[in-house]
Amino acid sequence: MSEAIVLEQLSFARRIADYAARLGVLHVPMKSRPASSHMGAVLADAILQAGVNYQTVVRVRIERIQSLFPEAAMLSGVTALIDREGPEFILLWRHPIKVRRFVSLTNFLAAQEIETAVELRDWLCLQGARSSLLGLNGIGPKTCDYLGGLVGIDCIAVDRHIIRFAADAGVHVSDYDCLKCAVSFAADLLGVARRDFDAWIWREFSERADVSEREPARRVG
Repeated sequence: MSEAIVLEQLSFARRIADYAARLGVLHVPMKSRPASSHMGAVLADAILQAGVNYQTVVRVRIERIQSLFPEAAMLSGVTALIDREGPEFILLWRHPIKVRRFVSLTNFLAAQEIETAVELRDWLCLQGARSSLLGLNGIGPKTCDYLGGLVGIDCIAVDRHIIRFAADAGVHVSDYDCLKCAVSFAADLLGVARRDFDAWIWREFSERADVSEREPARRVG
């Protein structure tokens, strides 16, 4: 990475950090999701989260998986459950695309001889793991980083909330890795864990959405 690119990303990071500070990020308790130890829940979460409302669609399914399928805490339990009950029943999902991705990701990780969430976290930190994941159909950089966050890796997963937050801060970057670096550096400048900063941005936009839903519609004319 050239010095000019690094300096540009640090400039972006400073804008994002300053904007977050103005919004009070340093004056609220920092909370990130605890790392999950349930492989079935982790894989389902990573596959289902894209493009849907997390609270109303994904969370209920993840909590159901954790409650009904304790054996799926291990990857071998997930594969056995898929064989016995079918992925559609596990996910409560009928659309074939995400169902296929769930099965594909499960089989891929089984081929890597990964059994637990801790082993998945360690594997994701290996050189080449990310590029291997990106080779799977439907698995992009956001899903890779989101998966890492679920098992406790301190990283930013760039989603629409991150993109919008950066834009509000005056940073308009379309490249995923560039924006990820800028937001990651912003968290470092603030002295906040990256996972915590990611979670804070998500809550910030969730609260804005809640407020807008409670506000009465403006009359026209």
